[in-house]
Amino acid sequence: MLTYARAQAARTGVQAVGPSGGAFLRLLAAALGAKAVAEIGTGTGVSGLYLLRGMRPDGILTTVDPEPIRQELAREAYLAAGFAVSRARFIPGRALDVLPRLADGQYDLVFCDGDPAESRSYLAESLRLLRPGGAVCFEGVFQQGRLTDPALEDPRTVAMRELVQAVRESKALVPALLPVSDGLLCAVKR
Repeated sequence: MLTYARAQAARTGVQAVGPSGGAFLRLLAAALGAKAVAEIGTGTGVSGLYLLRGMRPDGILTTVDPEPIRQELAREAYLAAGFAVSRARFIPGRALDVLPRLADGQYDLVFCDGDPAESRSYLAESLRLLRPGGAVCFEGVFQQGRLTDPALEDPRTVAMRELVQAVRESKALVPALLPVSDGLLCAVKR
């Protein structure tokens, strides 16, 4: 079903997590014994498939996206992959409107693949949502090579630089920037 979800992503212009990033997300979800995962940016279900494959069999993926049609494509991919309807909770809306309604300290993993300009706010919400020992990951941190070009000062690139700095300097996190997909910034909450 990854092939289907990736084809839908290409058709709709959604940038999906790459195979290496997806494999790491699956591994991380398994290592955490993840039962509750929050995802910012459903896309067409590519990252959700990796996360669901790594989560416990009774785990629930809560996925947020402002585009209901994308969530419908992801729902189709999850069902076709054999996941029960009850394994994913789809919440349409802007992440920063939805996340404050989710329970504090109840998530094992938060995966952020939303608007880069809102990344610092996603980080703050993730820290609230995560249990101690839980992890947060941000996809697309390299910004297709723009992150390390000091001449580039566009808002998305600046937002990612600020996110990387905030995660690196946080006393509440143990971080790693992984050279998979388009850069996967992950951190464990102390």
